[in-house]
Amino acid sequence: MLGVGAVVVACLGVVSLFVGVGDLTPAGLWSAVTNPDDDGRAVLMLLVSRVPRTVATLLAGAAVAIAGMIMQILVRNRFVEPSTVGTTESAALGILTVTLLAPGMPLPAKMGVAALFALAGTALFLRILQAVPLRSVLVVPLIGIMLGGVISAVTTFVAYRTDLLQSLGVWMTGDFSGVLRGRYEMLWITAALTLVAYLAADRFTVAGLGEAFSTNLGLGYRATMTLGLVIVSLVSAVVVVTVGIIPFLGLVVPNVVSLLVGDNVRRTAPFVALGGAGLVLVCDLVGRTIRYPYEVPVGVVVGVLGAVVFLYLLLRRGSRAA
Repeated sequence: MLGVGAVVVACLGVVSLFVGVGDLTPAGLWSAVTNPDDDGRAVLMLLVSRVPRTVATLLAGAAVAIAGMIMQILVRNRFVEPSTVGTTESAALGILTVTLLAPGMPLPAKMGVAALFALAGTALFLRILQAVPLRSVLVVPLIGIMLGGVISAVTTFVAYRTDLLQSLGVWMTGDFSGVLRGRYEMLWITAALTLVAYLAADRFTVAGLGEAFSTNLGLGYRATMTLGLVIVSLVSAVVVVTVGIIPFLGLVVPNVVSLLVGDNVRRTAPFVALGGAGLVLVCDLVGRTIRYPYEVPVGVVVGVLGAVVFLYLLLRRGSRAA
């Protein structure tokens, strides 16, 4: 099943190379490679725009899906992911803050500040969960959405007062149209974080069973929780800085994979990463073609699809509880 999925995603990646406003076809590319008199525009477009965009789509999709899976394990709730607990909103607030206070700071440093804000926002969400009696699993995502709404409102107010609403819109809406060579390479950090998550998969599986059970098995529960939070925060910061927020992706993919494969993290992680990459790639292709030659941001397409699935999961859970 994993091999078939990889082939499908690879085929979608090839299709992505030739979809766009610019005139790039396999025949034209072959002619550019074989004809010494060709001006090389086709090859330049492929290497500067189409390949970076496709790679960025795959990296961001896989990393956000894995971050969502880790978040669900740490919180022990299937209805959370970075965009429903205030993590991505906190990252956006961090970028806005550093843009106001230190606009000349290098991009990696801005990413670091965004990661710290994302970590603080996630920690605040977990602290609120400890203080609020949770009588239903549905309360957890509601708390996260309210917290994210408060942080987003503060961010929007500050951006409005400082004439940065346009910049904030770029960070708050996932969009790959501006991805070019030299502007996406930070996403390779998320590939490394995804690998770290896979190597620590067994630890996350045990941690998901609770602190008491994990401690009895000799697992450093707090260290594992900290590792998971750092991975989620860094992934959220890098993706927000590079392409913007992709909502609900980390909720949809892990839940679908869990229904099909199970809950063992080491077994499901490759499926989650592949599913996230494939889903974002499909949504990006839809966004590029549905209003051709204009584009619909991938964050909008994923958000609509994710919202529908999120509501379905909530209603499905509610009907079971009834």
